[in-house]
Amino acid sequence: MKFPGKRKSKHYFPVSARDPLLQATQQEQEEGSWVVGIDQTLVDIEAKVDDGFLQRYGLSAGHSLVIDDATAEALYHELMRDELISHQFAGGTIGNTLHNYSVLADDRSVLLGVMCNSIQIGSYAYRYLCNTSSRMDLNYLQGVDGAIGRCFTLIGEQGERTFAISPGLMNQLKADSIPEEVIAGASALVLTSYLVRCQPGEPMPEATLRAIAFAKKHNVPVVLTLGTKYVIQDNPQFWRDFLREHVSIVAMNEEEALALTGEADPLLAANMALDWVDLVLCTAGPTGLYMAGFTEEEFKRKTNHPLLPGAIAEFNQYEFSRGMRQRDCQQPLRIFSHIAPYMGGPEKIMNTNGAGDAALAALLHDITANNFHRQKVPNSSKHAREYLTYSSLAQVCKYANRVSYQVLNQHSPRLTRGLPEREDSLEESYWDR
Repeated sequence: MKFPGKRKSKHYFPVSARDPLLQATQQEQEEGSWVVGIDQTLVDIEAKVDDGFLQRYGLSAGHSLVIDDATAEALYHELMRDELISHQFAGGTIGNTLHNYSVLADDRSVLLGVMCNSIQIGSYAYRYLCNTSSRMDLNYLQGVDGAIGRCFTLIGEQGERTFAISPGLMNQLKADSIPEEVIAGASALVLTSYLVRCQPGEPMPEATLRAIAFAKKHNVPVVLTLGTKYVIQDNPQFWRDFLREHVSIVAMNEEEALALTGEADPLLAANMALDWVDLVLCTAGPTGLYMAGFTEEEFKRKTNHPLLPGAIAEFNQYEFSRGMRQRDCQQPLRIFSHIAPYMGGPEKIMNTNGAGDAALAALLHDITANNFHRQKVPNSSKHAREYLTYSSLAQVCKYANRVSYQVLNQHSPRLTRGLPEREDSLEESYWDR
């Protein structure tokens, strides 16, 4: 596994060292060094169309509409026939997150969901596989006789974007397709709010709850990304209860945070979310990125960064502390960190789709690195307490921020390569702290 952090070799744990004292069996190396996620497998298809095309399929310019399978097939056939498609990307918030994790860590992630039994070369399902990291394990996907999800982004003559969504069979994942052994050995189970908000009779919610039950049984942290403010604002109390009962880590943006907590300030929203979970990642657009969590009062570490003003005075005072689950603390202390957009943000944002997924992938990388290191060197001082993260909250913020920037700077929501070993834009002193 590639290790997160400052990305200079002396800061890495030497996983390839030949020191016999650091060698472990293959089983020990592999155990707990992956993440598993459930997703609604879908492909994002982008095409430029005229107004007549939208009218033919009953679409309203600038709006988002769910279409049936027959309409989706006809629409897709016309786009392919007339060569109107400009991009076909593998999508889905969890699929994006796991792909990015595997690119960053150069290690295994496991995707649970559905996939077409019959895949034609050049089709959307084929594109999904082509745009997915080879380190992502797709062997546990459940086969279906029909289409996976498709999200059509149709760009009109004036540049206006219209969305046509075809769910296909993406919510047909059955509870008996959830492998307990894969979840039992994972460092985290990653979910999205969309999974429990399906049509009556669809099996996806039951499959999701079964996965959560396995995660609880084997003490695996459950990670939930909130997906969109529209899902949350329909019934915020449901989601608060869901977080309290099932979730260890929540990832959200400032709009979802407002819908969940009623707090417009991301810092206050993150603080409130700690009433229900152990760790919070909140992206806040041009304001940057916030994290909140718990650490042991006795072992808190003061920052050497400037203390920041905010709704909670000097809130980043102990951001050099590592995150823990609240239940593992004798005297839990709330800790917070914030970082402004990397390099002030890209000069031109190519794509906001997937920036939050990229930040979450960085956090998952850090959590999995912690488990991996614990198995390799169990007597290390880093594991004297049950920490959740390998790095401090401040360092995870820095890493998540950098990965998010990479996605903002490209068209695809998925990383095409890992981060550089060394950042030319950063001062030499950064590397020697």
